[in-house]
Amino acid sequence: MISQRLISAVALCAFTAAAPAAAQETLTAPGPQGDLAGTLIAPQEGRPLVLIIPGSGPTDRDGNSPMGVAAAPYRLLAEGLANRGIGTLRIDKRGMFGSAKATADANAVTISDYVADTAAWVDAARQATGRECIWLLGHSEGGLVALASAVHTQNLCGLVLVAVPGRTFGTVLREQLHSNPANGPLLADADSAITALEGGERIDVSSFHPALQQLFAPAIQGFLIDLLAHDPAQLAASIDLPVLVVQGGEDLQVSKADAAALTAANPDFRYLEIPAMNHVLKSVPQGDVAANRASYGDPSLPLAEELVDGIAEFISELGASEQ
Repeated sequence: MISQRLISAVALCAFTAAAPAAAQETLTAPGPQGDLAGTLIAPQEGRPLVLIIPGSGPTDRDGNSPMGVAAAPYRLLAEGLANRGIGTLRIDKRGMFGSAKATADANAVTISDYVADTAAWVDAARQATGRECIWLLGHSEGGLVALASAVHTQNLCGLVLVAVPGRTFGTVLREQLHSNPANGPLLADADSAITALEGGERIDVSSFHPALQQLFAPAIQGFLIDLLAHDPAQLAASIDLPVLVVQGGEDLQVSKADAAALTAANPDFRYLEIPAMNHVLKSVPQGDVAANRASYGDPSLPLAEELVDGIAEFISELGASEQ
């Protein structure tokens, strides 16, 4: 049972008026072998700045991926927050897209590497905007990076965790695979692979179905071993910052059980549930899996209405004294 206070998704009257398109500029931060790159929308005077940490795989600063996602959720979120005076910095992960020169191998990374990059971005954002502290907004796997960063990074205002696993990645991955009846023939190999990786062992996938060969590709097994070793709830329990957990009721990838795990681990966390929101932050018809999946490729579909308002309200209420 979630005992935290539910925050309302009431729009902030002072910042809901229509506004011209916010000016965007490229910002860089030092990476291990070259610069990291992102897009900055500067906050209005006295308003906060949010660093958006992207989710898993080759997800770019707008929230799109060559793996079939073109919904642009991070770009739309940045534009929505800009209309409320809140600045954003959305980034490309090391080795990918605009940050390609930061490392020669984008797969040879760990969560600790992403935490180091987050610290570099916090420093760059503070220097560019004059803010004393920066908010971290982690989406999906990016939420794990945000949680780990909160333990090791200075000058943070707080966290917003959107569609973030609250249980170990192995638990979530098993649940995802088993939820689709079509995966039946693949489950024995998938389960054995997850168990081996959880134990720190690399696996031979040459006899696996092609879909599993991609999921557990040798090039990413080092990262998967590291990822599986992290417990989001354990990290959450150690955090003494304002934190908002946001969960969509139509999310096909991260469930309410994950939000419950995070909020149970730290009773000080706030919780916002958006019943119609899916994993790419769009409102979709209840129970319509086809429409849900179609939204992943539709940048014209607006974000769930309550999302921007809920984030803006939380940050403004709890962060006003920390900007």
